[in-house]
Amino acid sequence: MNVTPRRRGIVLAGGSGTRLAPMTVAVSKQLLPIYDKPMIYYPLSVLMLSDIREILIISTPRDLPLYSDLLGDGSTFGIALRYAEQRAPNGLAEAFLIGADFIGGESSALILGDNLFFGQGFADYLVPARDRREGATLFSYPVHDPTRFGVVEFDSRGRALSIEEKPAKPRSNQAVTGLYFYDSQVVDIAREVKPSWRGELEITDVNQRYLAAGRLYVERLGRGFAWLDTGTFSALLDAANFVATLQRRQGLQIACLEEIGFRKGWLTVEDLKRRARELSNSEYGAYLEQLATAGY
Repeated sequence: MNVTPRRRGIVLAGGSGTRLAPMTVAVSKQLLPIYDKPMIYYPLSVLMLSDIREILIISTPRDLPLYSDLLGDGSTFGIALRYAEQRAPNGLAEAFLIGADFIGGESSALILGDNLFFGQGFADYLVPARDRREGATLFSYPVHDPTRFGVVEFDSRGRALSIEEKPAKPRSNQAVTGLYFYDSQVVDIAREVKPSWRGELEITDVNQRYLAAGRLYVERLGRGFAWLDTGTFSALLDAANFVATLQRRQGLQIACLEEIGFRKGWLTVEDLKRRARELSNSEYGAYLEQLATAGY
């Protein structure tokens, strides 16, 4: 029988957020709002849609108590949350060193705390990555300014040929998004990565190891999908407007963690009602009450 491997999730929500100063002088970027909910709800929703319920949030020593106050142990959403410190922004690959004990030899997924994904059928794109027993799976997205991103090049069959970090002359317009799925070997690979010229442990170096071994897979997101990196003022505003427009027109929430937990069967109607009462003065709470009343 083909058993889906157990997979742990990591949200990397560290960094200093200097591009969003002065908003980030006193608070983590990933605690800022995108329309009606904190930014970190959006990456958490992606892991939950991938059926990942054990999640580690990595942030700075200053900000971790705020995340704990906001999210608690995760039971409000039907998941289990743990927390760990990243004392300095030493690179994305450091997440696997910090989270080595949490991963515990299992498969894992890493998502950056400032990434927003949306698209009809997005959950279906997550299934192959979630179920893959060996190798690494990335998600790429076409952009008009690939020099700002990690870029993946494909051959005529759609297989990854190369990955470059912020190349001066990109070989494609396919940017590597901030969502990564790995097998149980990733911690050992991350331990062998050397700091780059920036002094950071680069996630691209981890991905290149999988590529060299012929075990790197890339899911390409195209038309009909939105991938937003909320690292600048304009990008943050664009993301808020995007979410506001869709939610007002459809009457449905994006990245409502309680709804995802409920639809996954991790929360009961009574759990929803209890949460709705806690947030009863907000439109978000009213939405949860409607879900609980409908019962589906």
